[in-house]
Order: sequence, then C-alpha cells, then structure tokens
Amino acid sequence: MFNALFWIVPVASVLALIFAWYFFKKMKGESEGTERMAEIAQHVRVGAMAYLRQQYKVVTIIFIILTALFALMAVAGFQNGWVWFAFLTGGVFSGLAGFFGMKTATYAGARTANAARDSLNRGLQVAFRSGAVMGLVVVGLALLDISLWFIVLNFAIPEAEAGHKLVVITTTMLTFGMGASTQALFARVGGGIYTKAADVGADLVGKVEAGIPEDDPRNPATIADNVGDNVGDVAGMGADLYESYAGSILATAALGAAAFMHEGSLQLKAILAPMLIAAVGTLLSIVGIFAVRTKEDASQKQLLSALGRGVNLSSVLIVILSWIILKALGLPNVWGVWGSIVIGLITGWFIGKETEYFTSAAYKPTRKIANSALTGPATVIITGIGTGMYSTAFPVLTIVVGTIFAYLTSAGFDMLNYSNGLYGIGIAAVGMLSTLGITLATDAYGPIADNAGGNAEMSGLGAEVRKRTDALDSLGNTTAATGKGFAIGSAALTALALLASYVEELKIGMLRLPEKAAAFTNAMGIDVSKAQIPDFMEYFNVTLMNPKVLLGMFIGSMMAFVFCGLTMQAVGRAAQSMVEEVRRQFREIKGIMEGETTPDYASCVAISTKGAQREMMVPSLLAIAAPIVIGLIFGAAGVMGLLTGGLASGFVLAVFMANAGGSWDNAKKYIEEGAHGGKGSAAHKAAVTGDTVGDPFKDTSGPSLNILIKLMSMVAIVMAGLTVAWSLL
Repeated sequence: MFNALFWIVPVASVLALIFAWYFFKKMKGESEGTERMAEIAQHVRVGAMAYLRQQYKVVTIIFIILTALFALMAVAGFQNGWVWFAFLTGGVFSGLAGFFGMKTATYAGARTANAARDSLNRGLQVAFRSGAVMGLVVVGLALLDISLWFIVLNFAIPEAEAGHKLVVITTTMLTFGMGASTQALFARVGGGIYTKAADVGADLVGKVEAGIPEDDPRNPATIADNVGDNVGDVAGMGADLYESYAGSILATAALGAAAFMHEGSLQLKAILAPMLIAAVGTLLSIVGIFAVRTKEDASQKQLLSALGRGVNLSSVLIVILSWIILKALGLPNVWGVWGSIVIGLITGWFIGKETEYFTSAAYKPTRKIANSALTGPATVIITGIGTGMYSTAFPVLTIVVGTIFAYLTSAGFDMLNYSNGLYGIGIAAVGMLSTLGITLATDAYGPIADNAGGNAEMSGLGAEVRKRTDALDSLGNTTAATGKGFAIGSAALTALALLASYVEELKIGMLRLPEKAAAFTNAMGIDVSKAQIPDFMEYFNVTLMNPKVLLGMFIGSMMAFVFCGLTMQAVGRAAQSMVEEVRRQFREIKGIMEGETTPDYASCVAISTKGAQREMMVPSLLAIAAPIVIGLIFGAAGVMGLLTGGLASGFVLAVFMANAGGSWDNAKKYIEEGAHGGKGSAAHKAAVTGDTVGDPFKDTSGPSLNILIKLMSMVAIVMAGLTVAWSLL
C-alpha cells in the first residue's frame, strides 16, 4: 500500500544525513588553533561526553521499566503489540540526534574561534555549518524512523475493512513519539540543570565577587560552564525539536487517516502529505544552509540578516513546492490545505520575530532592562519580569489567529467540519517545522559561538578576535532565544494536534475491548468505528460542566508551575554547591588569581554532573505519572482537562520564561559592550544578577515546558487503552 511519491521521504532522510556527515567532515578539517585552544576544547569534550554517558545510563533504566510496562499492557489486550518497540526506537533515535549534535558542537567551538582569527565571516561559516549538522541529523533521523516504520507496519499489520488498517498503522507510529518525548525531557531537564548550575556559579563568584571576566581561565567553573552549553543547548534542544518534528508529522498523519477513513485512496494521500512536505522542506533546508554568509565588520542586524537569508529562502521555496506536492497527490480542497501550511510557516515566522524583538539588544525592551540596571539589581528583576509577562500577549495571539485560520481554511470555512479542520491544524504545525533543518542550525549555532568565545578568552587570543567572537556570541543569544520561541510555538500547535489524536486512540482502545465498544454503541446509537470526535466528546461528557474536566484542567495548569518550581529549585541547589566549590578553590588553592596555578576544573564538572542526574528524576517522572494517574481516577474526561490545562498554562509560562531570560541575558551583553560604564560597573553587576535569575528561566524551566505539554499528551495516547478499560470515577 504505497504511493510512488512516498519514496521521496526515505531519500530525503538519507540525503540529510549525508550532508550532515559532509558538514561534520568539513568542520573536522579545520584547525583547532594553538595547543592551548586544543587543550581547552579537549577538556570540554571529555566533560560533555562523560555527562552524556551518565545520563544515558539513568535514562536506559527508565526505558527498560516503561518498555516492560507496555509489553504487559499489550499482553493484557490494552495496547497494540508494536507499541513497546515503537517506544524504544523513538527514544534511541532522539538520543542519537542529541549525541551527534553535541559531538559536533564540542569539536566546533575551538575551530570557530580559530576561524574568527581570520575573519568574522569565516567564524560565522564554521559555527553555522557545524550547527547545521544538528539540524540535518534531527530531520534526517526523524524521517528515516518514520519511513521505516511506515514500510514495516504496512507489511506487518493485517488488512482491515474501510481503511481501518491505516488508522492502526498511524496511531501505532504515533506512540514512538512518547519514546522521543521521554528522552527529550530527561535531556532538557538534566542538561538545563547542569548548564545553569555551572553558569550561575561561574557568574556569581567569578564576575560579581572576584571581578574577573566571563570565561576567564582562573575561574574553576568555566570549563563546566562551556560543557553545559553543549549538554543543555545542543543535546537538549536537539532531542526537544526531534520529538516536536516527528510528533507533528505523525499526529497529522493519524488525523488524516481518521478524517478520510472511508474515502479510499484519499486516506493514504492525506497520510503521505505531512511526510512529503517535511521531506521536501529538508531538501530546501540544505539549499538554505549554503546561502548563509556575511561581510567583515557586520553589525548585529546584518549578522541576523545573514542567518535570516537562508531561513527565508527555504521558507519561500517550501510555500511553492508544498502546493505542487498537494496537487500531485490529488488531495481535495488543495488550496485550503495549502493555506494551512502557509499559515503555519507565517505563524512560526511571526513568533520568531516577536521573540527577537523582546530579547535582542537592538530593540527597546532589552535596552530598557539595561537602563534599569543604573538603579540596581531589584529594578533589573522587576523590569525583566514585566517585559517577559507583557511579551506573552504577542505569541499567544499569533497562535490563536494562526490556529483558527489553519482550521477554517482546511475545513472549507465550516466550523463543524472537525476532522478536516483538525487536520489543518496538524499540517500547519508540519508547515511551521518543515524547514527545521536550517531553523535548528541557527539555534545550535548559538552554543557553538558561545564556546568559541570561551575558548578565545581562556586561550588569551587578541582583542580583535575576542571582538569577533563576542559579535558571534551575541548573535547566538538572539538566535537561541528565537529558537526557543519557535520551539514553544511548534509545541503548542503539535499539542493541539495530539489532543485530537488522543480521541482517535480512545476509539482504537474501544475497538480492542468488545464490551466497551458495545457500551458505546448502546449509549450513542452508532458503531464505534464510524463515530466522529464530537460523538466521543458527548460519550465521555467532555464539557466545562463536568467536574472531572474542570479538575483535570486545574491539575494540568498546576503541573506547569510545579514542574517549573521543581526545576528552578534544582538549579538553585546545584548552583549553591557550585558557588561553594568555586569559593573554596579561590580560598584554598594558592596562585589561582595570579594565574600561577590551574584551577581544579574536574571537581566543578563532577558537581554539575552529579547535581543534574540527581535533580532531573522527580520532575521528569512527574510528567510521565500525571496522565496515567488522572486517567485511572477521572477517566478520559479528566485526561482531556489535564492536557488542555497543561497546554494553555504551559505555553504562556514557557513564553514568559524564555523571553524574560533572553532579554536579561542580552541586557547584560549590551552593557558589556560599553553601555552605562561597561564591564565592572555597578550597572554591569546589577545586570549580571538579572542574567543569573534569567538563566534557569530560559535554559532549564522554560524550554522543558515545551516537552512537558507534549509528553503528557504522548503518555495519554499510549495509555488510552488502559484509560478506556478502567477508571475509578
């Protein structure tokens, strides 16, 4: 059961991986510079790999336990027998994406610094194309996993009547998203705790107390800080967007299978459409990567424009080619579905620009925070929190407008055409993520540029080189903040599609349990296999007047805040240990401040590693447990409330934290460039305090919320059979 166009998907995945390998080899061919630069890079590489090995050991135990649980559920008849294996592959591929991206980043930092000795453009090229390895590995592995599963399940699952086979295939494929989400959450939370414990310790003791520059080799926490950039912002972000990308494609495929179940060949075409759009977007991302270059002495706006050139080129081309794909497939309402794709792209573009406005030092909001530093750290905190809160209005309204128009265009402007409308929301998410190969490259570029700056400082390179790496680093702060906004927006659209997919999985769960299917038919007067989403909403009484829904919404909203509270406290505890260790070394190891003795970098790396592994367990397991417990107590209605409350509050809170943290960071950078007295001034010390508060906002708790809202949806989907079979109320 294949269409000839399907083979574009595995071909695109292989090409993405080939170009990722090409960019990796090109980067490895660059020189790491002086002996000192290579030595520092080796310290960072060893620390990052040591952390990742330890994290994978912990995550492997969790995966073994969950896999065993899913196997038992399959034996009991609550679940498809393929789910446990799909869960494993999702986790493995997500972990591989993070591993390859981080491995590249740890080799690229020193090489970027060395390239910056020649020119700004050379430094940008090395950093960006190294970031492209992460982008292309993520989309390449995701498309490879999706295409292989589609081929295998088409042969493995027996034929069924009225298109039911493809519904089973797509809902089974969707469950490997839980493996990717679980891996991503541990990577994001653990990596975020690691990097911010090191960053806070390095800033508070090094900059504020000792008065030494950022990345000064005399600071014992500086290597741990550079390691953290890789394990949090590269491995964590890669795993995060891998599961968003795969989740959006698979959720849309599942919605297409359900919407066109009784329409013959149209069902297969609706399933293939999101896969093909993602595949073509991957090929166009490769084209866009080659378009990124800049001139020497470029300003921040010119550097941003250089990166934007590649992204915009890929986006314009996918708008044209997506229409050709839909026309070639022969989908009904081609213009409507194409409109949803374009709306997704425009929505993502607007969210990126809104994030850039609120976080870049080139604009008023961040400069206002920098100005507030003249009156001390308290006003920096107040202004930053206010800016972050106010900034949520724009992405939220953008998502609201984008979602309703994506729904209406795909539904033929019929609000009651639920199946087609929800398919439109899903394919809008695919459109937003279609050029992820280059979008993620601009994000992964950030920590590579940051590491390059650290290497240049610790190696004692000249002022001109440091000026270039500072420019690249400042650009990286903005692209990282924009990437987080993009990740949050895509998470919201993907989670909306997953809500609809959850209802489809409830239907599959009922079909596996004849007594439940009979109860539904008796109550609703319609066969389960022919029921639509409104029928299930009525059957499970998913209305605002149902206390189970309301209680689920309260708990879902609470989950976002409790999760952030746990991760913020985790950073605080780990950072406290780091601060004490850095102070101890300054106090007890003679000659550090004079540069005569090398600090004990390894002890700081060990503190961050141990703290992250210990602290990541509770919040991560809470995200997995909540949908299971709510489902067993309140049933499907409670789970729908939980997912809705978690999505609404989690999305807004994530935007607030990412934008507040990004603006604090760039306000500090703006002062360091010479404003209000520059480095070492009272305003600078106040801005460092704001940046320290913002660190866990933007790099730990905020980004982890993206995964929380999707992981809860994925867990609910995987556990739908158990929820249908039994609940207390």
